[in-house]
Amino acid sequence: MIRRLLLALLVAGLPVISAAQQGTEVKFGSLQQDTKAPVEVTADSLAVNQKDGTALYTGNVVIVQGDMRLAAPRVLVVYSESQGRIDRLEATGGVTLVSGEEAAEAERADYNINGGTVVMSGNVLLTQGPNALTSQQMVVNLDTGAATMSGRVKTILQQGEDQ
Repeated sequence: MIRRLLLALLVAGLPVISAAQQGTEVKFGSLQQDTKAPVEVTADSLAVNQKDGTALYTGNVVIVQGDMRLAAPRVLVVYSESQGRIDRLEATGGVTLVSGEEAAEAERADYNINGGTVVMSGNVLLTQGPNALTSQQMVVNLDTGAATMSGRVKTILQQGEDQ
């Protein structure tokens, strides 16, 4: 899917500027995310579990909140017991997160709505225009737009004049 295309483009010979960095901080998304904005979910199917307060969306799941879009094959929505609002989203099976002109992909993403954070883990790939970063984990603070990447970070920066 998109990940294969992006990886193919990266393998095409981009210069490697920095490898093996730990705790690299980058900016994610051109806008800060309003975690109180409505959450729109579309999927092929839905199973609701009233006992544990969860809803499981499967098949082509797309979640939109403000300018942020998350897509995955499977998303578990966990509701807050006291307020009946969404507490967190657990996306698995290959996740794509898009904000502004930047995109991130990983095996898993956990979005804590109240905390305003998204933790992506497992072969994380972040693209920012022609540049790319990879790591094992990325934590995005949606209040500030800052992301911290850790776990064998590799950065690829384009150095062309027309970039």
